[in-house]
Amino acid sequence: MPVVAEGDGGFPSVLGVEDAGVVGVPVVPGAVEAVALGVVEAFGGFDAPAPPPPGSAACAVQPAASATAAAASTTLRMTDVVRFIVAPRDESCVRRDASRARAVAYARTKIGRWRGKLRAGSQRAVHRRPRARRYSPTRGSVPLGGRSIGKAQHMARESESGLPIEPVYGPGALEGWDPAGKLGEPGAYPFTRGVYPSMYTGRPWTMRQYAGFGTASESNARYKQLIANGTMGLSVAFDLPTQMGHDSDAPISSGEVGKVGVAIDSIDDMRVLFDGIPLDKVSTSMTINAPGSLLLLLYQLVGEEQGVPADQLTGTIQNDVLKEYIARGTYIFPPKPSLRLIADIFKYCRAEIPKWNTISISGYHMAEAGASPAQEIAFTLADGIEYVRTAVAAGMDVDDFAPRLSFFFVARTTILEEVAKFRAARRIWARVMKEEFGAKNPKSLMLRFHTQTAGVQLTAQQPEVNLVRVAVQGLAAVLGGTQSLHTNSFDEAIALPTDKSARLALRTQQVLAYETDVTATVDPFAGSYVVEKMTDDVEAAALELMAKVEAMGGAVAAIERGFQKGEIERSAYRIAQQTDSGERVVVGVNRYTIDVEEPYEHLRVDPAIEAQQAERLAALRAERDQEAVDAALAELRRAAEGTDNVLYPMKDALRARATVGEVCNALREVWGTYVPSDAF
Repeated sequence: MPVVAEGDGGFPSVLGVEDAGVVGVPVVPGAVEAVALGVVEAFGGFDAPAPPPPGSAACAVQPAASATAAAASTTLRMTDVVRFIVAPRDESCVRRDASRARAVAYARTKIGRWRGKLRAGSQRAVHRRPRARRYSPTRGSVPLGGRSIGKAQHMARESESGLPIEPVYGPGALEGWDPAGKLGEPGAYPFTRGVYPSMYTGRPWTMRQYAGFGTASESNARYKQLIANGTMGLSVAFDLPTQMGHDSDAPISSGEVGKVGVAIDSIDDMRVLFDGIPLDKVSTSMTINAPGSLLLLLYQLVGEEQGVPADQLTGTIQNDVLKEYIARGTYIFPPKPSLRLIADIFKYCRAEIPKWNTISISGYHMAEAGASPAQEIAFTLADGIEYVRTAVAAGMDVDDFAPRLSFFFVARTTILEEVAKFRAARRIWARVMKEEFGAKNPKSLMLRFHTQTAGVQLTAQQPEVNLVRVAVQGLAAVLGGTQSLHTNSFDEAIALPTDKSARLALRTQQVLAYETDVTATVDPFAGSYVVEKMTDDVEAAALELMAKVEAMGGAVAAIERGFQKGEIERSAYRIAQQTDSGERVVVGVNRYTIDVEEPYEHLRVDPAIEAQQAERLAALRAERDQEAVDAALAELRRAAEGTDNVLYPMKDALRARATVGEVCNALREVWGTYVPSDAF
């Protein structure tokens, strides 16, 4: 362990305690001093020998301050009491257990003597110098028999969006507040209370678990297992080559085939993926963006083979490329042709697949990249406005496509602000669609959304704790009025979920739906002083950000200036600083850690999948009518060069067994590829 410098407030690592106080956390005077004296006593008092050379199995502490100073004041900093120079940590240190026991025993007696000296209102913040990240079992507090020395627990006084949270809210928080204008009734404008009058009182939300890995056959087995376990809808995860429009045998795909999702190269794979799953009975969401049109058409073609009319297909493609430029990075084409492609999808689905949700405008990935709740909805709704303008400019009436728009948000563990965020997002969108675009169909005003629990909050350390986090996140989504929900598996931070962890994730939703009373009434937080005030605050913060985007010329112009990305990066940096300092507590990571993690056997994707997919592609190319493929791809290029809807020739090419990579390459030849301005 490095030397603990003045200002660190540090304990020797052999105690497993590295900080008595962290940035911004109030510490009761006397508690720190009591622990300090306990540590000194445990290590032989102030006359202990000097530290041994690095690597020694012995532990020693050398004092640098007088014990008299510790008894002189109840407000001294830790480093005013004693400064430790600690030998490098050696896990074989024979004094460790005995030293810990003596320190705790001494501190227990000492804290009792100091308790009477504490003065009301004399809390202070202990600050330390920045240093390399080091985590400890009880950073910021030392548990003693179920209690803590001092008041080091950080109680939030500021929301994730940086907005103040008051300890108590009352009628004054909503002075001049208009319930009719702010809330309305459930299922009525401005939809603050939910998009449907009955919400979950008639039926629960759709439980839609995101899944996909390896080959189409393996993913098909997982989908059937999820359906057997009670999932209400499918959600397909694709591997990176598919998301980027590359075939599995392309050199750039090496090492990524089937890793983070299922590999889909052609209609042959799509057919296997949904084998035995009736597409007229199940709703399917596909997390695919730049090549979203291809996967939609492959789904339609498989439906045709099953005898399912296109007008009976239900589901969603994410198809939100703007957020890819901001936060995720799986874009292919530049913004202009990408928006043209999205408009073509809107038109095609209105004519051919009317029940399909043409886009899922996503804040989730921005939130995972570090966006605050206010940033998440602001930048998502700004993207939504850009898509609506694109479709209107392409000649579509807003009420022809807006009812099929959907959204995708994150659910964090901060329940109150998350509920406020969802309510604010519905209210803003309803007003934008009515006042700016003149939408008349009530369905055009509804912000319907899917939610996924926050993967970024899940930890590889003590992964079982993630079960609790996911349950809290799922509750926030439900209380906020989500239409569908994916609950992450507890091993999300480690690998793709095992069968067991995927089942537990689904069971979490089922417990929320059937063993709690959250479905008994609509919008249970309506009228709550704190939630209504936070809804107003998040709404105001989001509108301010949206105004900045508008001032730059809209979402695309702001993207080109790097505005959204820069704002998100600043927010992410603030979160990282707070976590590193301990101000933001992450259980099992920077507080309440354990020395040895239990072994965990996670799901492993067979590396032979890449060779298997290459063999399938070779067989496909040998069997198909190459002239028909070439002719269909030529027609696709012609449509892309002009103004015809590209989805019709694209469908012909895919039916002829052109691959995902071949279709995307044909469009790359015409539209080019996007290179961000900040790329190295």
